[in-house]
Amino acid sequence: MLAKWKEKFRQFMIGRYGVDDFSKFLLGAVIVCIVLSIFIHSMVWEFLVLLLLVYSYYRMFSKNITARYKENQKYQLMVTHLKQLRTHHFYRCPGCKQKIRVPRSGGKRVEITCPKCKTKFIKKI
Repeated sequence: MLAKWKEKFRQFMIGRYGVDDFSKFLLGAVIVCIVLSIFIHSMVWEFLVLLLLVYSYYRMFSKNITARYKENQKYQLMVTHLKQLRTHHFYRCPGCKQKIRVPRSGGKRVEITCPKCKTKFIKKI
């Protein structure tokens, strides 16, 4: 009996997006909001939980794989950038506005050369 339902669900999920890192994050946010709604009795929290839950299931059951893939890529790019903020500083070149990533070092002044336009500028890292 369980194998029959498992096969039906497998057939249903063919061509659908499924679960990715962003979906896992959304479900984690749902759990956090549920715990917060225990302590904070508000319709806003309950609505937020419902909204996040519906959106995460919408993403999982969506057949628009390209759009869901792009959303996941944006999420992964944001996570990567947030992780790099701990180890690197990000500056903009005053000449060409190129973003430059420089490793952190304890409060030193460093001359940075832009790889694009070769402009040199000094920043405290």
